[in-house]
Amino acid sequence: MNKRILAVIVALAVIVIAAVSIVALQNSNDSADTTASVGGSAASESPSEPDAPEGSETEAGADDSAAIANDGGGDYVDYSPSVIADADGRVILFFHATWCPQCVSADGDITASGVPSGITIVKVDYDTNQDLRAEYGVTQQTTFVEVNSSGTKVQDNFVAYADPSLNAVLTALN
Repeated sequence: MNKRILAVIVALAVIVIAAVSIVALQNSNDSADTTASVGGSAASESPSEPDAPEGSETEAGADDSAAIANDGGGDYVDYSPSVIADADGRVILFFHATWCPQCVSADGDITASGVPSGITIVKVDYDTNQDLRAEYGVTQQTTFVEVNSSGTKVQDNFVAYADPSLNAVLTALN
């Protein structure tokens, strides 16, 4: 009886290891496909991968040459109706959810690296601001929307799902 249990445990371990290996291989292939499909451009239309999250208006690859110098002199503030009009320089709305791992990662990166001077990132709660989501066409969390001082969208939304970093956001919205 003990040999059967041991055999079942070993078989399950092999299956789990194989499944993890397959998922890791697919993720690395998807990452390479995304980088190749972007071709070094700052932004492109929705990704062609079938596994991409729906509602991705724009994706961007990591392009270190287009990185914006970050002196940390910008602002990272919570949303309020007056914050957009009161902000100086560029205003980028960050639609986040506390339960979203990509949002938590992006929030941590923004907090750790700071925001460049002349930019205000406004943290908008994805779950409680449905009117703003509808106004800006936001269909998923981790979406960044650049607006002018009157609140009009300046360019296409960027969904930082694949690379939830401040550099990816600023590069895509440049």
